[in-house]
Amino acid sequence: MLVVLSPAKSLDLETPIRRRKFTQPRFLDEARKLVQQLQKLNPEQLSGLMNMSDKLGALNYERYANWHTPFDRDNARPALFTFIGDVYQGLDASSFSAADINHAQKHLRILSGLYGILRPLDLIQPYRLEMGTRLTAGESSDLYDFWGSRLTRCLNQELAPAKKKILVNLASNEYFNAIQPKELDATVITPVFKDFSSGKYRFLSFYAKQARGMMAAFIIKNRIRRAERLKEFDIDGYRYSPEESTDTRPVFLRKKAA
Repeated sequence: MLVVLSPAKSLDLETPIRRRKFTQPRFLDEARKLVQQLQKLNPEQLSGLMNMSDKLGALNYERYANWHTPFDRDNARPALFTFIGDVYQGLDASSFSAADINHAQKHLRILSGLYGILRPLDLIQPYRLEMGTRLTAGESSDLYDFWGSRLTRCLNQELAPAKKKILVNLASNEYFNAIQPKELDATVITPVFKDFSSGKYRFLSFYAKQARGMMAAFIIKNRIRRAERLKEFDIDGYRYSPEESTDTRPVFLRKKAA
């Protein structure tokens, strides 16, 4: 079983990390090509391309100007301990044991506009590049075109040894659309999280993002390998709803946010 998450815009670049083990991103050469394109843009152009404030445009202009390889622990940080935001608050990687981190390294993947696919311990340098950005690179008109089938092939290779090939999609549509489902040799399961609001259960983005992170942590900490066990997810008041669920779209409801 593999789990895929979206990255986060917000980054933690300060909190000390005790763990010394790390890995290198698999698509570092491709990331370098994208950075070379981004380095041609001035702060105003970056702001316009990514719909950012002038302050963020200037910040990311500086980040890309300083982006360089090779990556090491002095100039980069493991992805798992760098991304912060709603999903990663739910994931709460600081609560992972060493065994949890090792399991996550094998079974958790983070989709990225710049790095393609990241393992938790892959080193990254700070960046901002959402998958939906219409960045031209070579003959590619945007990032979906640039990544093409690379990400799908990578996931297929990782899933190949498994007897039951299951991919749990906890990413946003923006990022999962970079995958080509028809070419993916796996059963894709996309959990849905709804909270009770204004008299009915609704998809509420803030809570759903946190729930995706909590589901990922639940899978990792409990070493979940079978799709049926996803129904056991009951963190922070969520419960499985058999009435609203299908085999590939399990729905979890919560009456009141914990």
